[in-house]
Amino acid sequence: MTRILLVEDDPVIREATQMALERYGLRVRTAADGLDGLEAFREERPDVAVLDVMLPHLDGVSLTRRLREESQLPILLISARSDPIDVVNGLEAGADDYVTKPFDTSVLLARIRAVVRRATPVPADEHSVLAFGDLRVDTGAMEVRLAGATLALTPTELKLLLEFASAPGIVLTRESLLHRVWDYAFDGDTRVVDVHVQRLRAKVGKERIKTVRGFGYKLRR
Repeated sequence: MTRILLVEDDPVIREATQMALERYGLRVRTAADGLDGLEAFREERPDVAVLDVMLPHLDGVSLTRRLREESQLPILLISARSDPIDVVNGLEAGADDYVTKPFDTSVLLARIRAVVRRATPVPADEHSVLAFGDLRVDTGAMEVRLAGATLALTPTELKLLLEFASAPGIVLTRESLLHRVWDYAFDGDTRVVDVHVQRLRAKVGKERIKTVRGFGYKLRR
């Protein structure tokens, strides 16, 4: 059973979302502010965190950064703020996804399932180690090493790297990456790809993933 941490200060939204997700068979732990959410995370160790951006005591973006210091669990931010800068700030803080309010619970559920799939290990018969210079990607162990050191990647960053590693030297468009990594069109907003590529570059090396202007990105062989 997938364990969800839902941190939402609006009691109506919190209770309605909890009830809806539990009807789908998910186990939901709730908190009403950021500090309680951080404590609940440490007690529960959930599979996915769903965080409102506007939270008392510790806002959702700051909570995301705190969680990223301790874990690589999938994080979804929910917010009534839809301005591009708010979306980008949330993703740059370490969130895997950003859902704007009001949202249909079925959409939130689909997003949760998508990030869970990204975190699911590859079947053993698909196990292989892909090498690109001093970068090693173990698809079975879901582990990435750079110059012998293990890299801490979020599920989304790892899935993104696997897409690049499966087609080295081939240009992958932003639209194709949205479909392959996020499992949906993300409302046609390709900035989510750009932000995650920037985060991935910071970990594997800025020159390893090349921007092909007007098209997308490719992994250098």
